[in-house]
Amino acid sequence: MTTLYKDGLAYPATVIALEEGNVVTQVKTVEKDGYNAVQVGYKEVRENKLTKPEAGHCKKADAPPLRHLREFKVKELGSYEPGQALNIEEMFSVGDVVDVAGKSIGKGFQGGIKRWGFARGNMTHGSKSKREHGSIGPGSTPGRVFPGVKMPGHMGAERVKVRKSEVLLVDVEKRAIVVKGSVPGKPGNVVEITPSKIVGVNV
Repeated sequence: MTTLYKDGLAYPATVIALEEGNVVTQVKTVEKDGYNAVQVGYKEVRENKLTKPEAGHCKKADAPPLRHLREFKVKELGSYEPGQALNIEEMFSVGDVVDVAGKSIGKGFQGGIKRWGFARGNMTHGSKSKREHGSIGPGSTPGRVFPGVKMPGHMGAERVKVRKSEVLLVDVEKRAIVVKGSVPGKPGNVVEITPSKIVGVNV
């Protein structure tokens, strides 16, 4: 993250760089697949870094070997074709509102206080339940722990989506965009950026 100064204001912002790739690898249609979608490949790598089916799939689309493949549903296919490179200046403009999805930072095994925001017990007066969980279910009836009880466990490392982030800057030369606020994951993570669904505007 960084701070972007614009019109006399300081915005908390995140720089998202676009590496080589961002190529259409497959176009799905209602007639053939039952829905309209565009599959996009990202991050160009050596061919021996992919499995043979993955490399063959990219070659069939006249695209270079690409590490990540993601599918995006669209209402209308327009002029998308396999092998077509997507340009950031055509996809994004300043003021757009987008959703950014990615894998959150893994926190490892955490207790109920950090993971779920539970209140802790007394720290004095002989308390023996400072950061412990407390009651986890009823007594003799039904005499078991219900499924779904919030308990300590693995935290983070899951798909998270930040909605309605504003695009503050689009840098065509450096192949990067700057969005307001934070995005999921740590530096170097791959994220998916899609237009936000706004009722009455595009939904």
